[in-house]
Amino acid sequence: MRDTSLGAKQGPGGSARRAAGVARTFRAGLAHHQQGRLARAETLYRRALAKDPGHADALHLLGVVAYQCGRHGVALALIERALPALGELPDAHLNHGNALLAAGRSDAAAASFRRAIALRPDYGMAHNNLARALFALGDYPAALESARRATALIPDFAGAQVNLAAALFALDRHAEAEAPLRRALGLTPEHAGLYRDLAKALEKQGKLDEALDSCRRAVALAAQDAVAHFDLGRLARAARRPDEALASYREAVRLRPDFAEAHNNLGNVLKEMGEPEQAIASYRQALALAPDDAAAHNNLGSALYGRTRLDEAVASFRRAIELRPDFAAAHHNLANTLDFQGRLDEAMASFARAIALQPAYASADWFHARKRLWDWANYRDDEARIRGRSDTHPFMSLAMSSTPAEQLDCGRRAAAKAAVPASAALPPRQPSPGGRIRIGYLSADFNSHAVAFLIAGLIEHHDRSDFDVVGYSLGRNDGSEIRTRLVAAFDRFVDLTADTDGDAARGIHHDAVDILIDLNAHTRGGRPGILARRPAPIQVNYLGYPGTMGADFIDYIIVDRFVVPADQQPFFSERLVHLPDCYQSNDDKRALASYTPSRGECGLPADGFVFCCFNNAYKITPDFFDIWMRLLHAVPGSVLWLLGAHPAGCVNLEDEAAARGVAPDRLVFAPRMPLGEHLVRHRLADLFLDTLPYNAHTTASDALWVGLPLVTCVGDTFAGRVAGSLLRAVGLPELATHSREEYEALALRLALDPPLLAGLRARLARNRLTCPLFDTARFARNLEAAYHRMQQCRIDGLTPAAFAVAETMPPPRQ
Repeated sequence: MRDTSLGAKQGPGGSARRAAGVARTFRAGLAHHQQGRLARAETLYRRALAKDPGHADALHLLGVVAYQCGRHGVALALIERALPALGELPDAHLNHGNALLAAGRSDAAAASFRRAIALRPDYGMAHNNLARALFALGDYPAALESARRATALIPDFAGAQVNLAAALFALDRHAEAEAPLRRALGLTPEHAGLYRDLAKALEKQGKLDEALDSCRRAVALAAQDAVAHFDLGRLARAARRPDEALASYREAVRLRPDFAEAHNNLGNVLKEMGEPEQAIASYRQALALAPDDAAAHNNLGSALYGRTRLDEAVASFRRAIELRPDFAAAHHNLANTLDFQGRLDEAMASFARAIALQPAYASADWFHARKRLWDWANYRDDEARIRGRSDTHPFMSLAMSSTPAEQLDCGRRAAAKAAVPASAALPPRQPSPGGRIRIGYLSADFNSHAVAFLIAGLIEHHDRSDFDVVGYSLGRNDGSEIRTRLVAAFDRFVDLTADTDGDAARGIHHDAVDILIDLNAHTRGGRPGILARRPAPIQVNYLGYPGTMGADFIDYIIVDRFVVPADQQPFFSERLVHLPDCYQSNDDKRALASYTPSRGECGLPADGFVFCCFNNAYKITPDFFDIWMRLLHAVPGSVLWLLGAHPAGCVNLEDEAAARGVAPDRLVFAPRMPLGEHLVRHRLADLFLDTLPYNAHTTASDALWVGLPLVTCVGDTFAGRVAGSLLRAVGLPELATHSREEYEALALRLALDPPLLAGLRARLARNRLTCPLFDTARFARNLEAAYHRMQQCRIDGLTPAAFAVAETMPPPRQ
């Protein structure tokens, strides 16, 4: 609680027997005391005591002077010498209590204040200071009652109003604290500290704009107070005013270069504004000043993680945990980093520790990691709980039973984190009709990744008479063949991995890109902070993320009428652009290995029916595994061929099979291998079984390219409708079912009817090179038509609107 000025009254005068000189000296000292001339008053009091050592009033007021000068031990000794003679003087007990409180003896101080009140029940200052003592003792309800009594007795004393507010604050009654703080400000309107206190009360009520105004007033009154600037920075960040927060924290550290917490918070703002290297420098400065600050180590680790400096991030998180073993957030962040490094066993141990410390860390990250281990304990309950969490990552929501509305909300929350102030947005360029359209593809996946394999042919087929095509890479150069092919395919290839979001955006803007296509969105490696700065006048979400980005800085999303029907527009922040065949680009040059292994070489039975699913482990759910196990029961000698996962995951899935009455050896796990070799082994399977809610995407293209029929179940969201779109574009729409029952029945029928399945395989072999799915040139022309339409809309000054691309070539005969 705020300290209050200590007043004192003269007690009963000296006795008639005292020398007249002592009385005159004392009165002179009192006069100086009342005028605030403490040094002169002390001299005169001591002179009086030299002549009369037992002069109680001089002892008392000399003690008051000592208190006012901060010599609390001296004050206490002097006042206690005077008390026997002044036991009935309320002021003496008040001042004794003040000295005791300053010495940290709150219990004894409260007793002295109560003695003063007993002598004078309406003694407002004693009630006020009793409130201070009770507050120090943690007895907030009693402190509140004393503070209320004080404000009633001395309503014009600002300190009493402040103490009342402090007691209300301690009891979490923040709305009630606002009124006494405003009354205090009415009494002392130039008090910067009161404006800061009011700002805190307003912040607790969610009145951020008013809180900011109050904090700005505090800064105006105390421009050299680093803490005032710090508070303003904190509030500005909470109110999503990053420019103001940045300026405030920078001023705080300028005024106080050793202000470690301000350096740390400055790092937080810089990280959020897409300046990770500056953020890292700020965190390191904070740690140079406060090397044992676990929070700063955790923040540094997060910034390093964002720059994919994973070993350094692990070291920072481990240091944070070493300093604070119960730091749940650091355990959780360490788990995610270890997971990113492929150290799933260690990651799961860190997830478990975080959850043990704080159950709220049973998050989507943890659930997604468990899904990749086929750890399905409490699966449905966990999924239902995590779907509703505000911190669930959009990509992870796609593989849950989420609705289009939930996915939009999830995307919006994530996109909001990438938002930048208007001052960071780059100036729009005027469109220039005529000439080539410059398109830029932005991705972290121009390496051995599914996106690269899908898009390479498209980049090569772009019409250079109409388009200038630039690749902007955000990911590592893995030296792979596909990386080399892509670099050669683009007219210009720019590596932005080391650039901050701001620098990357400025570079793209300088390149005068007309249409920027984001191939990541909310997938790993995506940098929405670049797009939030509007480096291009037209910005498009495509291919890498099958869902809405939820961002107001993305204009369009490339889809087709099957994956996202037109009536789904309300669930997309982007305008829907419908391509005529299938939205997914495919490469008609995907090479197959020259050697096809035998079934025996792959651990498969020579004659049994082989159901296959090469989808990632996290896409496989208990519901569809139930169906697959029923199919194995119904088809004697059949096996299920899956892409190998973590060894512990394989054991878990074998246990799940056994629990469903299926011998574990009927599950066969395929090791990962180079793409060409992986593709040819599809020939050994009989039927690909798809998953829901997240379909096969590139894996479906893989199967169909090699000639393996696929059965899918169509879902309600983009991610669950992709395989159906692919099947329609390859001329096999009947393999897209619309219920789990229909899916199971069709898979069983195909497994038990060899001629029917053989006919489908023959149709697929014919259609593969004649239907639109693998006609890369046709796809490029359709997509280019969409780009022309977007550019014309901009030239005409129109707001982006949904549209459909008409056929640019006649449909092929089947």
